[in-house]
Amino acid sequence: MFDSKDDISTNVQEVDRHAFHTRDQDFKSRRRPWWGLGGEDRSFATARPEALEESSTSLKGDVQTVNRDIQQSVFSDPQAAEFYEPIDSYEGRHRFDPHATWSQEEERKLVRRLDWRVCLWACIMFFALQLDRGNISQALSDNMLDDLGLTTNDYNNGMTIFYCSFLFAELPSQLVSKKIGPDNWIPIQMVLWSVVASAQSHLTGRSTFFVTRFLLGLIEGGFIPDVVLYLSYFYKNKELPTRLAYFWTSLTATNIVASFLAYGILRLRGRNGMEGWRWLFAIEGGITAAVGIISWLYLPPSPTQTKRTSLKGLLRSKDGWFTEREEVIMVTRILRDDPAKSTMHNRQAITPRLLWQSLSDYDMWPIYLIGLTWTVPMTPETNYLTLTLKSLGFGTFQTNLLTIPANVLFICQLLFWTWLSERLNQRFALGLISQLWAIPLIVALEVLPNKFAHANWVRYTISSLIVGYPYAHAMLVAITSRNSGSVRTRTVGSSLYNMAVQTSNIISSQIYRTGDKPLYRRGNKVLLGIAAYNCLLFIGAKVYYAWKNNKRDVIWNSMTHEERLDYLATTKDQGNKRLDFRFAH
Repeated sequence: MFDSKDDISTNVQEVDRHAFHTRDQDFKSRRRPWWGLGGEDRSFATARPEALEESSTSLKGDVQTVNRDIQQSVFSDPQAAEFYEPIDSYEGRHRFDPHATWSQEEERKLVRRLDWRVCLWACIMFFALQLDRGNISQALSDNMLDDLGLTTNDYNNGMTIFYCSFLFAELPSQLVSKKIGPDNWIPIQMVLWSVVASAQSHLTGRSTFFVTRFLLGLIEGGFIPDVVLYLSYFYKNKELPTRLAYFWTSLTATNIVASFLAYGILRLRGRNGMEGWRWLFAIEGGITAAVGIISWLYLPPSPTQTKRTSLKGLLRSKDGWFTEREEVIMVTRILRDDPAKSTMHNRQAITPRLLWQSLSDYDMWPIYLIGLTWTVPMTPETNYLTLTLKSLGFGTFQTNLLTIPANVLFICQLLFWTWLSERLNQRFALGLISQLWAIPLIVALEVLPNKFAHANWVRYTISSLIVGYPYAHAMLVAITSRNSGSVRTRTVGSSLYNMAVQTSNIISSQIYRTGDKPLYRRGNKVLLGIAAYNCLLFIGAKVYYAWKNNKRDVIWNSMTHEERLDYLATTKDQGNKRLDFRFAH
């Protein structure tokens, strides 16, 4: 199970320096241009000479590790490995073995188990979030605004209040989660917001509508980055985008399920003197409460902490989910992929100094800028789809069922483009496609005449295509985590990116105005301008990160092995500011 450190060290020292520099020059001449496809990302460049890296092998009995994973790891060089070792308080430190070997099949089976035990439940929790966060759309189709005496502008203001409170709760929630653990904080959030969600069944007018919107945003804020941080404990950087795609698939699957639920629940209008939308809020809030309680009894803190030790882990087995060898594989594969994940304990708080360092990390700002506007061209049509369908003459139950095709398309696009992003090793270039998809559709909405044959169905088709756009969110959330370079920036960065996205929702909620209904032609002109601006942002971020990597490559590849080791031993650089760190793009 172990390689000989002495043998590897001897090989490193025997590599001819002239050959080393020759290979480095060859590498520089083969550098991939910023527009190039393919290749593979490394979080950190190795200090190990390229000649040795390609010639090494690792065979132990009948188990052969994928050599490339070991070779590309910073732990492949025993002289450099000590600079990447986990801190003593890291929760998986006792299971980390940089020389461990395992087969591809072992790892595949383990990842599949993680998908069933961890990722699936994360999707179920997101289902509960979206059920309470999104059922306002179904409530609108049941004449909630008229029942409460509210206008479209009142609804816009209520959604702005929700997004503002959601926005400002993101970072504080993430800091609490980092201190007490996502496995504790997420269930607490869910139970708290379920109480408020159910209380919406007793709305009386504008004031109570605004208050519940504020409280829901305040409690739900931070849930998504909390889950992203939690999933990063279990998955490698390359695996995370696909799991996040599953995560956001559950969002859209919730919209589909919610449409069917609403179709039945809204028919309760008149029972016990309550409107259908009141029954909707009460019943779906109860579902979320149940999921929150189960989550507290189920979620483990980390891959090496799955044993049931108290009531907290009641739904986990006494012996835990994994054997000692499986825990070694899980921890080692994660840290070989990204050793920065072991720089903090999973219950270690972010200090004010660390918070400031993360907030001032300018290399993350291109991602935040994208988050601020990239969904804006599609969001108004998404939020107003049910109201648009109602205004086009469709009934309550037709409206809820007609939202399903758009959600199915959304799921297909999300899964396909996320898969393709890792296949082609491209994120920002594929994110650009979301804007190129939306522009001609918004132009069509803008130029179509008010009345023409089959106008309702044509507008419905265009609106559905906009709602089912290529969703790059999983790619962008994953690249925020990947490019952070440290646990503290990953914690804060996930929140800041999500805060930017929530800010975009605030912007979006004010674009379609009452005086512009039902075709919102002024609003569509604004959306076209923002989409053009987003195209420049995606291209600019791609060029920026490729330039940063190439600039560091020139310096790193001109250094000898001894110079690289000296840098690692003496540098004060941290996180993604290190010379050996490489950005994904």
